[in-house]
Amino acid sequence: MADHEAGIAPKARRVQDDSDSGLGLCGWILVITSLFFTVITFPISIWMCIKIIKEYERAIIFRLGRILKGGAKGPGLFFVLPCTDSFIKVDMRTISFDIPPQEILTKDSVTVNVDGVVYYRVQNATLAVANITNADSATRLLAQTTLRNVLGTKNLSQILSDREEIAHSMQATLDEATDDWGIKVERVEIKDVKLPVQLQRAMAAEAEAAREARAKVIAAEGEMNASRALKEASMVITESPAALQLRYLQTLTTIAAEKNSTIVFPLPINMLQGLIGANR
Repeated sequence: MADHEAGIAPKARRVQDDSDSGLGLCGWILVITSLFFTVITFPISIWMCIKIIKEYERAIIFRLGRILKGGAKGPGLFFVLPCTDSFIKVDMRTISFDIPPQEILTKDSVTVNVDGVVYYRVQNATLAVANITNADSATRLLAQTTLRNVLGTKNLSQILSDREEIAHSMQATLDEATDDWGIKVERVEIKDVKLPVQLQRAMAAEAEAAREARAKVIAAEGEMNASRALKEASMVITESPAALQLRYLQTLTTIAAEKNSTIVFPLPINMLQGLIGANR
């Protein structure tokens, strides 16, 4: 079964078309000779001509150094001529690899170590063989440089908060660059961002100071609300003198519930003044 993939770039199509040009007179003579020897040595030669490709693989057949028309073959059985044909297997499954930690200088002059992971697959087996020597190695190197280039334009705060956006930007850049190689980048993820120890301590001190400042503001707001409530309570007690006596009794009840041996009983000032005046 031929491997017809959609979305091939025009440049890649021209490369494939050039490889499908004729074999020439000498080439056809060699092919006919090989076919003749295959026929006269049948059925022994059949074991050399029939090849099997697995479901997740494709085969690129070269006849006298030129790619055969029809693109990649497989999966299943396909036929090759001995001596004139050779083939290369291409794995079409998704491949993942880790991007080694890269030391990057951010836009705000902070040095960080960032690593990631990339998932890709071969979309066009013919382009992956004909247009590049080693598609896997090239994709790995390109992922490292792309990670450095993309993060070099970001601030530290953006790297820490916008990981998903950075991953999408890297995926689009890698996918566009590897399109001529027949590679489809499916996913890019930022794994870890390692900050220098001194910067971690500075950020921790800044966060602690911010938390302490918020705590002081909350405590001040609580004191202000409590003072307002006390002011309103004093106004209510002023309007009703009996309320003060009820408050005294409530305070005594609270103290007695705690099983104290000493009870302080508050007396009104005007009562004391009356007693003092009577003694005089």
